[in-house]
Amino acid sequence: MFTGEIPGGSEELDDIQWDVAQAAELYGIDRWGNDYFALNDDGLVVAKTLNADVPILDIVKGLAERDLHMPVLLRIENILDAQLFRLNNAFREAIKGAGYQNIYRGVYPVKVNQQAQVVEEIADFGKRYQHGFEVGSKPELIAALSALEEPGSLIICNGYKDSEFIELGLQASKLGFICIFVIETPTELPIIIERSRALGVSPCIGVRVKMTTRVSGHWNTTSGDRSVFGLTTSQLIDVVDQLKREDMLDCLQLLHCHLGSQIPNIRDIRGGIVEACRYYADLRREGAALSYIDLGGGLAVDYTGASNSGEQSRNYSLEEYCADVVETIRDTLDEYGVPHPTIVTESGRATVAYSSVLLFNILDVNLFEPTQSEPFREDEHPQISQMREVLEYLSQESAQECFNDAHFHRQEVRELFRRGQIDLRTRAVAENLFLEILHGVVAQTETMDRVPTDLEGLKTSLADIYYGNFSLFQSLPDIWAIDQLFPIMPIHRLEEVPTRQAVLADITCDCDGKIDRFIDPVESSNKTLSLHALKDGEEYYLGVFLVGAYQETLGDLHNLFGDTNVVSVRLNRDGSYEFVKEIHGDTVADVLSYVEYDPKDVLLRYRNTAERAVREGRITVRERQQIVKRFSESLQGYTYYEKEVY
Repeated sequence: MFTGEIPGGSEELDDIQWDVAQAAELYGIDRWGNDYFALNDDGLVVAKTLNADVPILDIVKGLAERDLHMPVLLRIENILDAQLFRLNNAFREAIKGAGYQNIYRGVYPVKVNQQAQVVEEIADFGKRYQHGFEVGSKPELIAALSALEEPGSLIICNGYKDSEFIELGLQASKLGFICIFVIETPTELPIIIERSRALGVSPCIGVRVKMTTRVSGHWNTTSGDRSVFGLTTSQLIDVVDQLKREDMLDCLQLLHCHLGSQIPNIRDIRGGIVEACRYYADLRREGAALSYIDLGGGLAVDYTGASNSGEQSRNYSLEEYCADVVETIRDTLDEYGVPHPTIVTESGRATVAYSSVLLFNILDVNLFEPTQSEPFREDEHPQISQMREVLEYLSQESAQECFNDAHFHRQEVRELFRRGQIDLRTRAVAENLFLEILHGVVAQTETMDRVPTDLEGLKTSLADIYYGNFSLFQSLPDIWAIDQLFPIMPIHRLEEVPTRQAVLADITCDCDGKIDRFIDPVESSNKTLSLHALKDGEEYYLGVFLVGAYQETLGDLHNLFGDTNVVSVRLNRDGSYEFVKEIHGDTVADVLSYVEYDPKDVLLRYRNTAERAVREGRITVRERQQIVKRFSESLQGYTYYEKEVY
């Protein structure tokens, strides 16, 4: 099994025995792919469902035929369906195995990915399980109501709720949906009572409690006394007493508790459930007609494939999660003699993350390596001659000294250039020699028993920069905002040894538009990604996997790069695929309208500018027509880099 770093020298590469299995190990696809992604013998990443393997590169070719340019967000509907099946089936098996005396009802939190294609597919495939939705706003509630068809479908209403929100939910109850209003703050209860009596509908009410159990992971602030949402114990008693006074305690049917999202450690989940069950048992003792316990989200996605309790991994399987939830509720409530409730979870990230892949092509690369050295000249500057001498005495023993000398001489050259004492060509020779020395130092460190501290990060600092045709801020905002790691790898050429170490830069004019942390199952992360050298006239495609959760709706319009092209495909058992839906990404006119420009007015202003240039004799009328036409076409063009076809 290959576990080492890819060498960079051509002589070393000749000695490497490389195959697709080593590529799979290098990129960890078998660890994070969840059996949905793998490599085939031709070195291509394949999407897997229904016993079919479809190369993603084949789908890319189909995109080009449909004039859908990179970048593209690829949604694979079968994977979304498969995750819904796995979740519901795992709970069904856990309930059966534990002798649990009730059922599981899943709800999908719309906020995780509100795109219509996603919501509608979950509603359609999920209806066999009566899989419902969790909503936190009026727009989300309306989206859920438009997608659901099955009577008895569960809708959990979280967030702040005004009269209109509550009325929409009450009317949905008349249509046969089970719409539960979860009280987040005490001020909501009077509105629920008033609206339900005005409409003559008995409401289903839930209460969210502030959990004191603290979990590990990035999103652990949703529990504890300072959590934004939920009722304190005093507020909870006030709600119970108010419902008693209104003779509506039988409406209190659900207990909601949310420990956090992306919980990596299963022990934290068990501890939180025990606390939730204690609330549940005491509320039943108060006379509440509780029959649902909603554990919120928390089911994690193993983004790194490390299978540990790190923030971006998890130390449990889906089956273990479901079994622990079911058994902990059963054992805890059995002690109190309380009937088993319907179990509700709001798994969003784990439902949709795997189903989406961001695809983009590499536009260019910046190599931090020397070019062919300039030959020695008798009249060359002394600083140049001294840098050549550094190269001559470079050895493992002198590596640190040579590193220091290289920096000294380069700084001297830069200062001389600033004062006008050397010319640009001389400086270029010095910069090239500097790179040659540093690469020589890196070569010496490869066999050192102990690398000096100053030299530890040298190889990383010389990594290539690969420029990808995407916007980090639009398509992968969590990488920038919260240091989220996503699996990133080439989708082809994996039968070849990747000879380059690189970081990725997007096409925004921002120094933050880069990716310089990559998954590593051993270390917390790598600072570079192994990639292949670009080939003239051939596109090189990368995929960012597991991006279905949050990335599509958190993106912004940095540099006015808009939504990417989006396609949904279904994979067939015979290895073929079909395009189900395709949405062309934002045009320039679209994104301008988002920031309050009127595209028609923009075109008119530019046309007037061109006409003025005609009057002033700067251009001809024919040139004006060509200039305005090109401007108009650009307004309707894709916001990302489009390669011209001549």
